[in-house]
Amino acid sequence: MPNRDIPIMTRQVFITKPGDNVRLAPEDEYQHVPESASNFNESAYYNLYDAKIGLGGWFRIGNRVNEGYADLSICLYLPDGRVGFMYHRAAITSNAELRAGGAHFEVLEPFCRQRVSYRGELVILTDAAAMANPGKAFKHSPRARCAITLNYQGVSPIYGGEALNPDGSPIELDPQNAMARAHYEQHVRARGSISLGAHTWNIDGFGLRDHSWGPRYWQNIYWYRWLPISFGDDFGAMIMTIGLRDGSMDCGGMVFTNGEYDLITDAQIQSFWNDQYYQTGLRAAVTTERGEQFEFTGRVFSLIPLRNQRALPDGTLLSTRITEGMTEYRCNGRVGYGLSEYLDQIEDGKPVRAAREAAQLSPTF
Repeated sequence: MPNRDIPIMTRQVFITKPGDNVRLAPEDEYQHVPESASNFNESAYYNLYDAKIGLGGWFRIGNRVNEGYADLSICLYLPDGRVGFMYHRAAITSNAELRAGGAHFEVLEPFCRQRVSYRGELVILTDAAAMANPGKAFKHSPRARCAITLNYQGVSPIYGGEALNPDGSPIELDPQNAMARAHYEQHVRARGSISLGAHTWNIDGFGLRDHSWGPRYWQNIYWYRWLPISFGDDFGAMIMTIGLRDGSMDCGGMVFTNGEYDLITDAQIQSFWNDQYYQTGLRAAVTTERGEQFEFTGRVFSLIPLRNQRALPDGTLLSTRITEGMTEYRCNGRVGYGLSEYLDQIEDGKPVRAAREAAQLSPTF
């Protein structure tokens, strides 16, 4: 990898779960030397919502250089209710940068400033549920030219990093069962512009970003619920619950208040569904290390269903559904925005956790 002049980060605050032996350094903001695992993935993700104009979105590049391509996803939730979306699998030969399919993610100052840009097309979906059949949606939906330039600024500490063995050595991962070697997140502010067709919006919004690297298959997690939430530059949260095939569950995340992260020790998420097993709303009750309790309610007002598929050597096709819901959140008298990202493996034609929860709970919110 190229040598870089890493700026000194005097405001870095690193937080992770108690007891974890975790490392994170400024150079981790940049790309890593790929591991030998064929499914090595290095990705960055950014989201935002501008409440004044009612426009939100998320953007992801995932380099799978040992497989010869990068995954690019661009998603805009438009003020009129439509969704602009693009997925592209772009050929790459190097992991030196996150640049693919007309998009470029740049680190301007580690843990402080980044830039997201995109020049290309989006398909315009009047009914975003059409993306449940992506081949048909891409073929029959109109397209429009899109230009995105967003400058991101960190407003919070960093959550996460690379977990290590007790002696500080890297953990040996099984690539066939891993989801990542390292992962971290940060609440952010985004300013810039987005153009789509004849419309241009000046953006000033809030959101969350993440960065991860290591072996990854999306089929290695049975289900999860990921709630990145922003109320402004002084209040937010990231709530995560995750389930394994054996029925065990775990949770994590943080609440962002007073310039600090208070780690979540317990989280319970109750979801509400429509007849397609898409989340329409939620309630999340969390307890933090400091003994604080928060209840977040969410109303999903725009949702796009996505899928990831992988064929095993014996021909078995594994299918994962990820529903990306732009969500209005309320907590302690404040209104904020963010995503509700729900991942489920598909078994017997149904999303495993969503179908089980929908059978037990009221389908409306």
